[in-house]
Amino acid sequence: MRRFLVMITVTSISALTFAVSTGSSAGAEPVSVSQLKESTHIHGLAVDREESQKLLIATHHGLFRAGPDGKAELISPVQDFMGFTPDPSDPRSLYASGHPAGGGNLGFIASTDNGATWTQVAPGADGPVDFHQMTVSFADPQVLYGAYGALQVSRDAGKTWSVIGPLPAKLIDLAASAKDAGTIYAATEEGLLVSGDGGQSWETVIDGAPVSLIEVTADGSLHAFVLGQGLVQAEEADMVFKTTFASWGDQILLHMAVDPADGNRMFTASHQGDIFASTDGGTNWAAFGQ
Repeated sequence: MRRFLVMITVTSISALTFAVSTGSSAGAEPVSVSQLKESTHIHGLAVDREESQKLLIATHHGLFRAGPDGKAELISPVQDFMGFTPDPSDPRSLYASGHPAGGGNLGFIASTDNGATWTQVAPGADGPVDFHQMTVSFADPQVLYGAYGALQVSRDAGKTWSVIGPLPAKLIDLAASAKDAGTIYAATEEGLLVSGDGGQSWETVIDGAPVSLIEVTADGSLHAFVLGQGLVQAEEADMVFKTTFASWGDQILLHMAVDPADGNRMFTASHQGDIFASTDGGTNWAAFGQ
């Protein structure tokens, strides 16, 4: 997955090293966002819906909460959080998958206390799974999709899972529609795809260039990053994409979070571990926490 990306070299810093060695967030000192990118991989973002000025950062070494001052605090057990996504129906509920610190797969896990503690809800079909891509439907929060060898779906908030069919080739990211629980989008190395039948068949929306992220907001806005073009936006109703910001240099965007209470507040994370913030709907961007 993401074969066209340059992998981040993992180093260590004292606070994160302490947390990893103890297997707990207890006693870990906050680190700067710039230090965080030197120490781990970012696997997902979400606006903290209890403290909207703060950002949740899912990483290879745990879940961090960062404020506008750029300080990031480890708030979870130390484990690899993949497929990280918030439950749109509950501000304290989060979903993820990934690996425990000791190895193996976590299956489908959930937190009901805003990321402090996590439990396995289900192993997933043919699991325990490690969903690298996962998405929950705004249209019906009981419906989730996850990628683990094949495309899986749950229609009961993650309690049970079934296999739909094969994954789109060279999949990078998934996002469920805000309008229809049976519609999902797939960002791939070959473009952007859409399925209107829950992943059984796919049509091409953007062709000819890798699309490294796809994000859908509650009002039906689509945001995607197209290599060679930049960040683009469209409405689900017409699927007419327009470039909103192109000056990313050599950054490839992988993750996005949009504040559900204010659609103009956006955050992105790149393949280099840099996090950017916008307060005007994506027209202008600045480094987060600096």
